[in-house]
Amino acid sequence: MSGRLAYLSLGSNIGNRAEHLRAGVEVVAGEDAYRTSRVYESEPVGGVAQDDFWNMVIELDTTASPRELLERARAAEDARGRTRDVRWGPRTLDVDVLLVGDETSADPEVLVPHPRMYERAFVLYPLAELAPALVDERLVHALTQRVVVLDTLESLR
Repeated sequence: MSGRLAYLSLGSNIGNRAEHLRAGVEVVAGEDAYRTSRVYESEPVGGVAQDDFWNMVIELDTTASPRELLERARAAEDARGRTRDVRWGPRTLDVDVLLVGDETSADPEVLVPHPRMYERAFVLYPLAELAPALVDERLVHALTQRVVVLDTLESLR
């Protein structure tokens, strides 16, 4: 099945972050062909005191709609016990739909392109790794958030 490329970000900062990310990739990818970025460690945003996040981006070759990708994202989060008690708080798994081909979505539940993706170094670094043409290097370097590459997901425990 050949569709168009979609990009989703995954992050975790509670428990076994690598396992949460691995499980998230499985659910989000479904039957679609995919590639993943390396995993990056980043400081949390939003002002809530919490541990650092591990972040990555997955690229899917998919025919799924933004809404269908949101449903996969929520299923992945639910499977890992995600709770939504504190806005921008700690989480086992956070999955955001970033881009779906050249589609746009004004649905408030799944805005595409993601409205804050270009403000987040933890999204832009792994996205640039997979799709450098989508990310302006000057924009990445202008961001001040700390982001450190860790390794591939397969190598992390």
